Amino acid sequence: MKNFVYFRPATAEQAVGLLAPDWGPTELLAGGTDLLDLQKEYIAQPDKVVSLSGLAQLNAIAVAKDGGSAFIGAGVKLAEIATALRDRFPALATAAGAIGGPQIRNMGTLGGNLCQRNRCWYFRDEHTHCLLKGGEKCFAKNGENRYHAIFGTDKPCVIVHPSTLAPALIALGATAEVLGPKEKRTVEVAKLFRAPTSAKEREHILAPNEILLGVMVPGKLGTNVANASYEVRHKQSYDWPLVQAAVSFTPRDGKATDVRIVLGHVAPTPILATEAAKAIEGEAITEESATKAGQAAAKGARPLSQNAYKVKLVEVAVKRALLTAAGAKKYWEV
Repeated sequence: MKNFVYFRPATAEQAVGLLAPDWGPTELLAGGTDLLDLQKEYIAQPDKVVSLSGLAQLNAIAVAKDGGSAFIGAGVKLAEIATALRDRFPALATAAGAIGGPQIRNMGTLGGNLCQRNRCWYFRDEHTHCLLKGGEKCFAKNGENRYHAIFGTDKPCVIVHPSTLAPALIALGATAEVLGPKEKRTVEVAKLFRAPTSAKEREHILAPNEILLGVMVPGKLGTNVANASYEVRHKQSYDWPLVQAAVSFTPRDGKATDVRIVLGHVAPTPILATEAAKAIEGEAITEESATKAGQAAAKGARPLSQNAYKVKLVEVAVKRALLTAAGAKKYWEV
């Protein structure tokens, strides 16, 4: 690991002032569960590490007086999200509670989960000079790609976005608050991510000298909007999902309206499954209608050589997320 200078600023403004205008020289430290690995693997070799642990403004959940909307600071631990928001936002709480193991959830943060680097084994291998480390190609396209993208496979890099909180937040219509050198700005979480194409880009749209302050989840969704997250994974803990579906809808007269369905871990960014949402809009959530929505969500998938199995998993994840949000019996857990 390369030697670095450690900073622990007292305010977010001080933290921004310490950041470099380009990626690489400076890295932010939140829980450290990703940065430590990146440094040990010689992927991140910063000259400065700026810790956000001293910023009290990032470490709290602020719930509106009406008990609806909630602002979640970027430094809030995953374990707290999993417990404190279970009644208001079950999709988000479920996603947070399934990440890693207890140690990871008590160290990892909201901001860290949203801004972490991808988990592609070629990217994580210090000996492989892939596209996102300044190389000329994505080795996963014609290599070992069983955990990679099935949507957006025409893009230069076929990683899957690693955040499990992002699909749930997008389904809930959340916005992100970002602070830069000049001003504070608000970004829809749905527009916070991008498919990186070179070492000069990250998996999000934040500039190198900006920090994520937190996210705002709209209040109405905590009270009268049904929402849920469902993941398919190899094992129950300490693993990234193979496929994730997060859904939200407003029940009206026994039917689903204002439907949002978001897929995770199947593309370089979380993706809105608009055709699936259209398929269930205005319909009662039943086994049959949820199955049709799942099939609609999988349309357009373009699997790589080893991951066609994910297409069926998308269908299942969407179906079960919808049934869960509708309060149906979870027969698959029997």
